[in-house]
Order: sequence, then C-alpha cells, then structure tokens
Amino acid sequence: MNRESIESLARKLAASLPEGLRAIGSDVEENFRAVLKGSLARMDLVTREEFEVQEAVLMRTREKLEVLEARLATFETRQRELAQQPKKTRKKVSKKKKTKKKKPSAD
Repeated sequence: MNRESIESLARKLAASLPEGLRAIGSDVEENFRAVLKGSLARMDLVTREEFEVQEAVLMRTREKLEVLEARLATFETRQRELAQQPKKTRKKVSKKKKTKKKKPSAD
C-alpha cells in the first residue's frame, strides 16, 4: 500500500467519526495514519512489481511441470507396453560379459 493510499484511508476514517470527535480531527487523523502504517509494516506485504515477478516465475514453473508430466506419462506408457510384450519380442539389450583374468600360477 503506498503513502497516498494510507493518507486517503486515514482521511476517510477521520471523516467518518461523529461530529464531537471531528473537532480533534488532525490528531485523530495522525493517529489513524500511525496505526495504519504500523499495522501494514507488521504484515508481510509485497509490492505489485514483486507480486508480478513471482507470478511470472510461477507460470514458467507450471509450464515446465506440465511438460515434464507429459514426458513422464509417455515413459510410463512405453514401459507398460514393453512389460506386456512377450520376452521373445522385446529388444535385447547387449551386455558385455566381464571376463576375469587368470593369475599366473606359481608352480
């Protein structure tokens, strides 16, 4: 909330007071202003600009998440399809067998 908004709200609050209290209007308005500033300072508020930056970050993150979810769904579908195929029709993955070197015997 900017300074003008606080000033405007303080004036409106002071104007809404009963006639008897309006006589001390400037003091009351100053007190309203101080209370409003203090209350707003204790709140963890952000500026509109900060909010818009975070909103843009959130949108980009959401878009990336949707892309990753789609990729994961594709991988899961492919994995289920492969799991349902008979073993003979699955592509064989070549694995190199490790051969152990024989130690020369000490005769």
